[in-house]
Amino acid sequence: MTERAAAVTLKGNPMTLVGAELNVGDKAPDFVLKANDMSDKSLADFAGKVKIISIVPSLDTPVCDAQTRKFNEDAGGLDGVVVITVSVDLPMAQKRWCGAAGVENVVCLSDYKDHSFGKAYGVRIKEVGLLARTVMVVDKDNTIQYVQHVPEVVDAPDYDAAMDAVKKLV
Repeated sequence: MTERAAAVTLKGNPMTLVGAELNVGDKAPDFVLKANDMSDKSLADFAGKVKIISIVPSLDTPVCDAQTRKFNEDAGGLDGVVVITVSVDLPMAQKRWCGAAGVENVVCLSDYKDHSFGKAYGVRIKEVGLLARTVMVVDKDNTIQYVQHVPEVVDAPDYDAAMDAVKKLV
């Protein structure tokens, strides 16, 4: 498995990402992640929709909380668009967070079990076992049309750039 040393930093400390880097034009890899009800969800479950895949280290941190709320607000009501937030938080913790935050327009999925998503999408942080902050916009044919690998994991993504990419597809 590919490892990319110092691909991101976490509070200024260089971190290694596991998996190949995905870029615009690449096909989004299929995945099987756990939903809040412990059911399996795959990329096929979102067929025919534009997908914002918002990858965060943990919903219980301020930037991840803000990122998920922002996409819930900005994109949650757009026809033909689904917002998928992926973290390694346990499904029960994601369900609790969504309920407390009043987030209803985001599908939270967990990569806690085998970390296959993090590796396939090249965002698993080897040193801490979390996912690196990344935003991808994937078209209806599962081709990546926008990707933002946030260099410093504790920084927020560029929401406007992501939403501009979404609006070009709907």
